[in-house]
Amino acid sequence: LSTMNAKASSGSEEESSGMRTETLGESSYSGEIKRRQVILAAYLIATLELTFLFMQMGIMPYLAKSLGLDSVGFGYLQTTFGVLQLVGGPIFGRFADQFGTRAALILSCASGSAFFLLMSVSTSIPLLFLSRLPAVFMHGLPGAQKVITDLTTPAQRADALGKLGLCFGIGIIIGSALGGVLSTKFSIFVPAYVGLVANLINTVIAIIWIPVQAKPKSDHHVMQHSNVFSIQVILRLMKFPGVMEIFIVKVFAGFPIGLFMIMFSIISMDFFGLEAVESGYLMSYFGVLQMVVQGLVVGKLTNHCTEKTLLRLSIFIFAGVGLGMALMRTVWHYCIIAVPLMFAFSTLNTITDSILTKAVPSSDTGTMLGICASVQPLTRTVGPTIGGVLYKQFGVSSFGYLQLFVNIGLFIYLLKSKIPLREMKSQ
Repeated sequence: LSTMNAKASSGSEEESSGMRTETLGESSYSGEIKRRQVILAAYLIATLELTFLFMQMGIMPYLAKSLGLDSVGFGYLQTTFGVLQLVGGPIFGRFADQFGTRAALILSCASGSAFFLLMSVSTSIPLLFLSRLPAVFMHGLPGAQKVITDLTTPAQRADALGKLGLCFGIGIIIGSALGGVLSTKFSIFVPAYVGLVANLINTVIAIIWIPVQAKPKSDHHVMQHSNVFSIQVILRLMKFPGVMEIFIVKVFAGFPIGLFMIMFSIISMDFFGLEAVESGYLMSYFGVLQMVVQGLVVGKLTNHCTEKTLLRLSIFIFAGVGLGMALMRTVWHYCIIAVPLMFAFSTLNTITDSILTKAVPSSDTGTMLGICASVQPLTRTVGPTIGGVLYKQFGVSSFGYLQLFVNIGLFIYLLKSKIPLREMKSQ
């Protein structure tokens, strides 16, 4: 009888164990579904924000001109936007770390709504400058990166971050076209109304689909009483092993091409002899390249190559792109050069973002992404002056030679230095 009881007890335990395993499996499956839904929501938020950001960039010169703002004044307007984004990036990241990803994305989307609302009533130059102020907290892309960073393992991170290139490409293609169509067929202010509605929709998406804190509870060791605006806390991250070195590579590798892109509207007219419509087609071509390269190619490469290898490869290709730019003479040459250029640019940004977020504690990934997001605003802030001098004094080839020499120096630096990196491939 005792043997029978023991067998029954054993069978009951096995059945109970099986039920627990099945329940855990179901829980794990539902958790995976939820995780994917949140990541898709982050991709959607990033796509909408980038689409309408590129839309307003396309119509802003015409709106500024209609209000009587000259080219110098328009330069000041662009610099104002760049400075606000530069200052706001790290602060936004600190806010995300301390108050959660959902709160940060809601702040970004609400700021975008205020941005387009003020833009829609900008009937004078002072109001137009005032409409730039909410840009200080408009960081939907770093917010989406923060969600993805929190919900992916270090090995999956580069691939998942790379897919944001699809969002970027869609934003360039649709945003550039949409602004022109709406402003031409209706009014110069209609794109602002559409942008306002889109950002309100983004706010609702963030409230409904993004969890209060995306990262696992075990990762929550945020300093609750530290100041969001503390420069010391932000700079502290640069002291972690390898962070300063990789950040320097990130800033300088793409700086020369950033100067070229800032001057591209002038170069496309003066050097390539393109009309406005043809420039639009060229931007759409860049958008398609961005989608294909960053959304598909970079993700596949992370499955087979280490991040250190991809980082060195991107710098090496950047140097080759510089040589090509120095020798190019027609827009067709540039269309060919744009393929390796987009590959190097997308790989550099994706891999450095992945490396830097792994190098700091998980409670500081938002701040790190905010610092990374300040690189492009930094270029937009100082770029017009430096780019203008280079173009006027030395011509288009100067951007190529600068790109070549800077990246040869960085490539040698990466070969000789022993920067501590996690040698990981995506699984």
